[in-house]
Amino acid sequence: MTSTPTARLSALGVSIWLDDLSREAIRSGRLAELVRTREVVGVTTNPTIFAGAIASADAYADAIAALAAKGASAEQAVLELTTADVAAAADVFREVFERSGGVDGRVSIEVPPGLAYDAAATVTAAEELFAKVDRPNVLIKIPATAEGLSAITDTIARGISVNVTLIFALERYREVIDAYLSGLERARAAGLDLSKIHSVASFFVSRVDTEVDRRLDALGSPEAAALRSKAGLANARLAFEVFEEVFSGERAQSLLAEGANLQRPLWASTGVKDPSLPDTLYVTELAVAGTVNTMPAKTLEAVFEHAELHGDAVHGTFEDSRAVLAGLEALGIDMAEVTALLEREGVDKFVASWEDLLNTVATELESARSA
Repeated sequence: MTSTPTARLSALGVSIWLDDLSREAIRSGRLAELVRTREVVGVTTNPTIFAGAIASADAYADAIAALAAKGASAEQAVLELTTADVAAAADVFREVFERSGGVDGRVSIEVPPGLAYDAAATVTAAEELFAKVDRPNVLIKIPATAEGLSAITDTIARGISVNVTLIFALERYREVIDAYLSGLERARAAGLDLSKIHSVASFFVSRVDTEVDRRLDALGSPEAAALRSKAGLANARLAFEVFEEVFSGERAQSLLAEGANLQRPLWASTGVKDPSLPDTLYVTELAVAGTVNTMPAKTLEAVFEHAELHGDAVHGTFEDSRAVLAGLEALGIDMAEVTALLEREGVDKFVASWEDLLNTVATELESARSA
């Protein structure tokens, strides 16, 4: 399998994570097969993924019937169902987790998205999820809202590993790294083992192009057309520059010297939404050692089948990336406004998916009680 594109991507130093999870995939062995054949070394989930999985599969019927018999509410049932799936997936990845020293073999689960603007409630939910999953290789996902920053610090300070999600803006990314380092400093002061605390920072890519391209198309000029589908990559590549800059600084280096881990950039939203673009674009063009790329199943298969890798696609691109963002600004496209909008929309979409999930489970519980 060393000749496959996924094997070559892994050899470049990119950790391949799957942005999908279902009970059927775990039970059928399909998830374990992806570990063997696609170099998949982790999984991310979100409310949309769980809503789709539970609504479309019979694999949850027995568990829902048992929860209905116990009188569980929809909220309680969702907690039981999702944490059970994450724990089972974490067991599938336990060998990867141990072999990688805790760097990979990770499975992420998100705090309820309605808490995105409530820091204290987010920390409480993170602790509850961490205890409920009860696996060392779980990552708790916390959105990178302004309120989420202090929740990230507080959660890391408690020794809980975190996947920071919904990062769109470069300035917010700097704040996310600062929140992580602050949490590590508090953990160090409390005498915790820094080597056990891990984090990734999920920087979203394709959604940036979707929004920016919509604005470029509305302008309709040759200058606008020339910048189409370049913003997402430019933004992400400059995020990697921020990562290297901050983690090479004295503050981060002092923590790393005491056993702390890098907070790796994770490329999220890597499924191509514009059919005119190569379906592996956000994988091949963001390939660089020390990163994670979490892919929807369709993107993963496209990469496995025909991705054309050309080595490190990030170093050496920073000046061109800055030129792209400067070009957008010259056309009147405000990236700060774009990324703020995308953050709000990201939270809103996950809240809507969470409500769909609760409604689906409530209906299933009612049907089970009536049977």
